[in-house]
Amino acid sequence: MRSSVSIQVSRFVDDHPPGFVECVLVDAFGKAHVFIEKVSVITTENLVSTSSYPCPGTVDCEVVAEWTDDKGRALTRINTERPWGVESAEGLTEFVVSTSELRA
Repeated sequence: MRSSVSIQVSRFVDDHPPGFVECVLVDAFGKAHVFIEKVSVITTENLVSTSSYPCPGTVDCEVVAEWTDDKGRALTRINTERPWGVESAEGLTEFVVSTSELRA
């Protein structure tokens, strides 16, 4: 199932078209995952170097699994590789996030 996950756009990185931003996804365990991605993949906003940061964004993803952990938290394993090939700076594409961070 396709979805998108909330991220925070932390700064503008490169203004060569189409423009690149640094983004952070915080997983369900509090670990921050950094992404460098095209502005158009993250938001419909026209972000430039003089835009106000941080600002919200989303990354399209695929839901791999959903469950409730032993603490009663609704969790979802997502894959950001599809549809845009988005991966973290560490090369990761699968993350466990709070289900509340997903957008339809």
